[in-house]
Parts: sequence; structure tokens; C-alpha cells
Amino acid sequence: MAGMKETPRQKMIGMMYLVLTALLALQVSDALLQKFVLLNNSLETANNSAVQKNIATIEGMKTLLEKSANKANDAQYITQAQEVHKLADAMVGELDNLKAQIVEKTGGYDKETGALVGMKETEKVYELMIGGKKNGLAYGLKTKLDDYVAKISKYAGDSKLKVEPLAMSGSEDPAVAKDANNKNKDFAELNFAETPVPAALATLSQKQSEVRRHESTILSALAQKIGLKDIKFDKILAMVSAKSNTVVAGMDYEAEMFIAAYSSGITPRMSFNGSSVPVKDGKGQIKFKAQGGQYDGRGLSRKTYTATISFNGPNGAETRTIDQEYFVLKPTYNIEAGSLPPLYLGCANKLSIVSPGLGALWQPSITANGGDVIAGGGAGKITVVPSGTSVELSINNGGILLGVEKFRVQRIPKPEVRVFGNGGELDEKRGASATGLRSIDARAIAQESFKATNPDDANYRVSEVYVALARGSKKVGDVTLSGGGSISSLAQVAQPGDRYYIEIKGVQRKSFRGTIETIPFNMVKNIPLN
Repeated sequence: MAGMKETPRQKMIGMMYLVLTALLALQVSDALLQKFVLLNNSLETANNSAVQKNIATIEGMKTLLEKSANKANDAQYITQAQEVHKLADAMVGELDNLKAQIVEKTGGYDKETGALVGMKETEKVYELMIGGKKNGLAYGLKTKLDDYVAKISKYAGDSKLKVEPLAMSGSEDPAVAKDANNKNKDFAELNFAETPVPAALATLSQKQSEVRRHESTILSALAQKIGLKDIKFDKILAMVSAKSNTVVAGMDYEAEMFIAAYSSGITPRMSFNGSSVPVKDGKGQIKFKAQGGQYDGRGLSRKTYTATISFNGPNGAETRTIDQEYFVLKPTYNIEAGSLPPLYLGCANKLSIVSPGLGALWQPSITANGGDVIAGGGAGKITVVPSGTSVELSINNGGILLGVEKFRVQRIPKPEVRVFGNGGELDEKRGASATGLRSIDARAIAQESFKATNPDDANYRVSEVYVALARGSKKVGDVTLSGGGSISSLAQVAQPGDRYYIEIKGVQRKSFRGTIETIPFNMVKNIPLN
């Protein structure tokens, strides 16, 4: 942050004040006190000159406003400047009132000589400004000075000015922060303890000088917002402008290097197609969504825009216009999917939609008609859950519709059920051992293609299997199992020539969401026993 700048005259006055304050601590003589009187008179004269300078700055701003290309906008800076001047006048008036009270309390001026009657008086200054219970006028002055700094700081805006405090304590003031005798004093004690009348008056005049300095700095910053008569290019940038930031391998990359300069003293007004754009470090920030359409055979669409820069130059308001050409590349995308084609009804069909040409700009928004879309896993990676006979995916990127893709939807293929006994698959032709077959295991197996593309939906189980031992046309016994289990009760009475009647009565599927679906299923096997 940049601090306030002092003129050589202000620096000289400040140094004189510090030197005389130091001498005062050593010895107070009439001659020394007279020096403070002269210093106070010099400060008051300088303050009057500062007032005239600040008024001239405001009048100069009004003159510039008449030449401004944007009077409606620049008029606000005139109003702000007048408000800053009004705040400074009020603060200076408060300080003048305090000086008058000090003079009055210490006896006023001698009618014949015009000299201060109580020139060496320190006790009354202490009583008035500090007070026995620290309730003197200097404490109210600190509050008013802090309030003044806070109010005018709001007018600094983005000018990077730091408005320094005017009522610092000993620990805050860099000049005495390391001085053991003063670092623990508050603002009132630091400025008015053991202080004779001329020194107290000079102290208040010094504060008035700082008030006017702050006012002058803020007014200069506001004036720069309207524009200066002379443009000083104090900021230089190194720039590279490439014909294209994207180059195909084997082609030439072409660019131009140059320096660009701008003035930190003015803020130009910049617009894009008639709309204002923010300005940062002298550069307008243009950002917009590129619109396609009317692509040529190469997939390019030629576009133009108009950039306008307005500023106050040496000859008044100036405006420069630039017609800029650019090209929009038609975006393309590819769909990658293990389950394509087709999609399966009610299942998690995973798709990956990619666009190599858009790169990091590829952040698609994909919606479905005829199903739900679940996003996840990265840009363009989605899960489509169809609810109808077809699904239409609308693919958007950056608010622009790139395309609509239609998919057909088919029902889930039924699984194959196979029956095993004692570890091997049962065969109706070969049969099984009457005494050796003691357990049945019925398994529902997903179709290979469906399992490969939709593994999260290809989880099946046989929920109910009925097994009966038949001898001729009679039923010897039966059991009902939940998918499989022991048939020892039947094996104990089984004889060669009997047969097992096995009926699959129920099959269930677990979906990717974890829900259980019952699939209508009926299959019968007759296994002869030998």
C-alpha cells in the first residue's frame, strides 16, 4: 500500500516541530517559546495555502468534467471531492476551536503587545487537554481525528492509498515508539503533557496541516478518475500475441512480442459491443461465451466484436475503436460405453462422453428424456437408467446444446438356470446315483453379454426350488428349498429306477440400487436314478 506523500515544505515544518519539541524538554526559555510562536504562525500560513490549493483542485475537476466523455459517471467524483473538502473544513474548525480555548484559559493575548499572556503556562494546558481523570478535550479530539480518517478513507476507493492515522499513541508513533519515556503515553499525554501554550498551539496547527495533506491526497486521487491533461505512461508490460494458442503437430507456431504501456494515473473506460468491461492494471477484461453457427467445411465459424476505449488525452476526451475478428471451432464429442448399443431397461448403463477438442473446457450438462441421468466419476461420465422404450440424451456444454443422441432400450434377458448335485451339473440323460445324490444347488446365471456390460445389475439367485422323489406314477416324498440344500430325507428312501422331479419356481435379481426384483420363471427337470 502506498502512503501519503509530503511536500518538501511539509517535511521541513515537521522536522522543525520535532527539533523544537526535543529542545523544549531540555529548557523552556522565552526565546524558545517565541520559536514555537513563529512555528505556529508558519503552520497556519501553510495551512491557508493548502486550503486554496485544494479548492483549486476541485475547480480543476469541474473544468475537466465539461470535457468528459462520460459526464454522468464522472459527476460523482466532483460530489465526492466536495464532501472530502467539507469533512476537512469541519475537522480544521474543531482544531481552531481547541486553540481558542487554550488561549482563553491561559489569559488570552496582551492588548498592547499582542503576545500570549500565559505563554509559559503548562498546568492549565494539562488541565484542559488531559485532565486529572483523563477526561480532557484531547481525548475527544482523538475520537474526532480517528473518525475523520475513517470517513475520508472511504473516498480513496481502489487508488491503493493508505490514509495514515492522525492521533497515534506513543507505542503507535514510529518517532517515539522506542523511547522509554514516551512509548507508554496515550495520544493526549504524548502531545499535551508538560507542554506550554505556544507548543500546544503548534501541535494543533500541525494536526491541521496533516488534515489538509490527507484532503489534498484524496482530492488528487479523485481528480485522476476524471483524467489528467498529460498522460504519463508509467507502467510497462511485456506482451506476446499468438496467432493461435492451439497448433497441430508439424505446423508453425507464430506470435508477436511487444511492450505495452499504460498510465496508472487514469482509468480508461472500456466496452465490448457497447457493454462496459472491468479494467485491471490498465487492461480491459473481456469474457463471453462463444456462440457457434454457420460453420464452414473445416468446422470454423467466423465472428467479430467491437472493442471501445475512452480516455481523457492531451486534447480532451478521446475514443478508440477496434473491430476484432475471431473464429469459433465447432465442438465435437464421442460416446464411449460398454453397454452400447442398446441400453437395458431400469439398469445402470454407464456412458462416457468425451470431447478432446474442448479439453479442460469440457464440463458438460447431460439430461435425458425417457430416463434418469446420474453424474459421477468425472466430466462426461454418467449412468443412464432408462424408464421407457427409448432414451434421448441432450448434451450441453457451457449453456450451448451440442447435440441430441437417441438410444433404443431393451428388456433385461432372462438368466439361464442350471441345477447341480454334489458338485456336478445334473443331466437328464445320464441321471444320478440313487444313494449318492444328497444335495441340490440351483443357480441362475446371467447372459454373458449382459453381465459384461451391466455387472451391477447381473446378480441373480434362485429363490425357490421344489424337489419330489417319484416312483412310477407315485410321489414318494418331496422338499422345497431356497435355491438349494440337502435332500437327504429323499435319498434315504430312493431306489434305482426312481426319478427326481425338480421344478424351479422362483428367481430374483438384485439391481444396482440394491433393490430385489422377482422374475417370473418356471423350469422343470426330471433326473432318473440308477
